[in-house]
Amino acid sequence: MAIAKICGIETEYGILVRGAGESNPISASSMLINAYLAALEGERGSHRTQRVGWNFDDESPGNDAREETLLLSLAPEVETHLVNAVLTNGARYYVDHAHPEYSCPEAPDALTALTHDRAGEEILIRSMAAATSMLPDDQEIVVYKNNSDGKGNSYGCHENYLVDRAVPFGRIVAHATGHLVTRQIFTGAGKVGSEAPGMRTDEVPFQLTQRADFFEEEVGLETTLKRPIINTRDEPHADAQKYRRLHVITGDANLSEVQTFLKLGTTALVLAMVEDDVLGAPLALARPVPAMHQVSWDLSLAQPLEMADGSRRTALDLQWELFGRARDYAESRGLDALGPEDVGEAVLSRWEAVLSGLDADPMTLSDQLDWVAKYRLYEAYRERDGMEWSDPRLAAMDLQYHDLRPGRCLARKLGLERLTDDDEVRIAMTEPPSGTRAYFRGRCLERFASEIVAANWDSLVFDTGGSSLRRVPMLEPARGTEEHVGELLDAASSASDLLDRLGR
Repeated sequence: MAIAKICGIETEYGILVRGAGESNPISASSMLINAYLAALEGERGSHRTQRVGWNFDDESPGNDAREETLLLSLAPEVETHLVNAVLTNGARYYVDHAHPEYSCPEAPDALTALTHDRAGEEILIRSMAAATSMLPDDQEIVVYKNNSDGKGNSYGCHENYLVDRAVPFGRIVAHATGHLVTRQIFTGAGKVGSEAPGMRTDEVPFQLTQRADFFEEEVGLETTLKRPIINTRDEPHADAQKYRRLHVITGDANLSEVQTFLKLGTTALVLAMVEDDVLGAPLALARPVPAMHQVSWDLSLAQPLEMADGSRRTALDLQWELFGRARDYAESRGLDALGPEDVGEAVLSRWEAVLSGLDADPMTLSDQLDWVAKYRLYEAYRERDGMEWSDPRLAAMDLQYHDLRPGRCLARKLGLERLTDDDEVRIAMTEPPSGTRAYFRGRCLERFASEIVAANWDSLVFDTGGSSLRRVPMLEPARGTEEHVGELLDAASSASDLLDRLGR
């Protein structure tokens, strides 16, 4: 049986300092995060509440999942000198290259991951307010949840899924590629124009996604150059003998909660089917990279893609095929790998409903899909004001859709359907998910931060005043939950007491 599809999202946000002329995004990102941490410390009266740093000892971004690696790809550089904090909700909040990045804690299911992704947005909003209060009156820090600066630079919204190490990586590539290429029809955030080399706005006036233009390879290790559809980073942040972590870099940063839920839920379901080896023949595309671009540029959803067997099928056809196989899988095997029963059922029902809407009339999904909401809004302005797609006002609106400042974000004004509520999101800003090891990490940081030297996904390092530091490994993502350690954490009077109890 497929293992639990523990998952999460890491989002790089766009950032600039308005009114400051030429701003340095690294400095701005550092200021943003430090301002948030300082605000928390001020509230809680503790200089150590959130200042636990990241432990880089276990970082290995250069490991490649391919058995025979030609070493034509370069691993991303690990920047250990920039701001890097671990929060009490189990998340990592840090400067990644020239962006603030919020990495959600490990979640037991897609709905919990969505809630923590939304909590990340609220943390960024609060960070903006804290940082702007430290600037001159004519300046402010602005953060965008998008994937492109419009100047040829893209930044990521990456997904992570726990996968059984026993599954051959080639099987994952064979089945996941078709899904990642075609799921764009319901995961795209929408974009005015194209940044693909040689493409003009009159050729691609509007497209489904922000990321597709930037993909050049089918399979590879890199994440910033020659981006691949299937990323081969073999860094499980768990027991490497038992697990993989599939690092998915093709997705957009969505403001739509429905899309984030579907993006995670459908991909987790496809991976569960891959593990149980029930998918049958792969839906193999003849040329996945050109297909990636073609799907994003095709607003009609009707252009057929060339398949490896010589046939031609649309992205919508292929998604219906995957849905049918998923429905059969649910009936025969169940959806336990997706978490609680209602979550698995919601993934299937929402998948079917969205595909039906896309089949009938995509414009009926304007309250569920970012790209549809955008397109309807921009078409209304174009009709009213006689604007061409190349009009800079549309590009400005495209950016404002992703502007996280309260009152400015167009996405928040268009009535997108909510799957979370404000109380759940508020709680997730400070409290970890209860169903993964993030619970242990977050609760330890909440209670014993002054005795924690460093943290990362799979360990905590304590300094309890003894002759040596004490490292607690957390190689099992499904352990360290509230059920496993909740009472033990509540009973511990100190970090030393906690470690003694763990030892017993």
